[in-house]
Amino acid sequence: MARSPLTLAATVTSALPQAAVVAVRSLTEGAGGRYDSAAADLDDGRRVVVRVAVDADASADLAAETRALRALTPGVRRLLPFRAPELLGETSLGQDRVLVVDLLDGYRVDAAHIPAGRGVATSIGSALAALHALPVSIVRTEGLPVRTPAQARDEITRLIDRVEGTRRAPAALIARWRRAVTAEELWRFESAVILGGASAASFLLDEIDDAPGVVGVLEWHGLQVGDPAIDLQWLAGAPEAADDVFEAYGSASGRAPDSLLRERARMYAELEFARWLMHGVESGDESIVADAVDLLESLATGVGHDDVVPRASSSVDEALALLDRTPQAPASPVDTSMHTDTYDPEELSAWLADDAEDSTDPTGTPSSDESVPPVPVEAVDETGTDAERWSDLTFAETAPLTDDDLPPRTPAPITEADLPSRRDVANDVAGSDAARRAATRTAEGPDEPDDEAEAQRASDAALRRWLAD
Repeated sequence: MARSPLTLAATVTSALPQAAVVAVRSLTEGAGGRYDSAAADLDDGRRVVVRVAVDADASADLAAETRALRALTPGVRRLLPFRAPELLGETSLGQDRVLVVDLLDGYRVDAAHIPAGRGVATSIGSALAALHALPVSIVRTEGLPVRTPAQARDEITRLIDRVEGTRRAPAALIARWRRAVTAEELWRFESAVILGGASAASFLLDEIDDAPGVVGVLEWHGLQVGDPAIDLQWLAGAPEAADDVFEAYGSASGRAPDSLLRERARMYAELEFARWLMHGVESGDESIVADAVDLLESLATGVGHDDVVPRASSSVDEALALLDRTPQAPASPVDTSMHTDTYDPEELSAWLADDAEDSTDPTGTPSSDESVPPVPVEAVDETGTDAERWSDLTFAETAPLTDDDLPPRTPAPITEADLPSRRDVANDVAGSDAARRAATRTAEGPDEPDDEAEAQRASDAALRRWLAD
């Protein structure tokens, strides 16, 4: 049976011996009947809230909130862009704990009714980012829970084991959650100071700069260091606002990017149904069990065969689209002349020998410098021979070379253990050369290759001949 406001008012004077209550009224906090609450006006002008736990679990939460509010020193509160309740006093009523805090003004909005866009959604995202940016020493000093990513993962694994043991949860959901806990990338996050289970009811709103915004945050009993996604799981029930809350949170956060924050938040929301099932099983309440089973089966119908962590796409088109969005540095100038001191003499001799063979006409008569004038690179047609591509290249500051000036070519033997097959390498070079020709058409003359690309193609052609030997 709920306690009357007058009974609760009497506990205020017990917690604050110097205060006198001049008015009292009932207060509904949406706490699911776990507390008896009232708002009271004191003779010194203060307005306070008194809460009394109705069971052992609620009493433990009030004790945790007392410790959390003590951790919020004046210096810590100055780091937050909103107000938190101030602890005024505590006492007991029989075996139940009583907590008295100051009353914060504002209104609350149900998750499903939070609109998209600037205002409530963006303000909540920014408020959570500020909370998560608090130094973790605040929590450690007060002795509140601290959970690493590995510990958070282990806790979820144990919950899944317990739920599976009931044989009441759909197998598809159990498999979905187990795939999630084994996905290493899902658990690469940085622990932060969190409320430990925020909801839409945690945020008090009022007008700020002609738009509704967060002016206060309630429900501090879960304060801890843990996974930031826990404070965002409630957004599964805010379909219109979720995108803007996540975007505002990411923009305001000074922490390392967390690419799978939203996926973990979604999983935590699903696991609330699993916790509801376990509550029913452990309390022996079949009505709760039946309700939880219905919720889990409905959830399995919607997402049971999907993965919490999206699978990486292997689409070539998507990869190319990503490359198209990547800025490219301007190409540096390329010297199209060849210098003998940058090539191995043995390889250079072999290339020149190959060019001499290719420069004969169909009757076998070698071409001379007098009969065949040099052909400029920019004038070479794609159908030209390798000899034509090379005919205009000169060697800086060296005398003309002949086969007699260089030792015979004796390439080292190539084995499968040392290099890929020469056929594979030749195919790779040929493919890259064809792609380069297609990509280096100039805007002024689409049928004319670019000087730089043509020089590179000439070099590739020589390399293919060497690999084909």
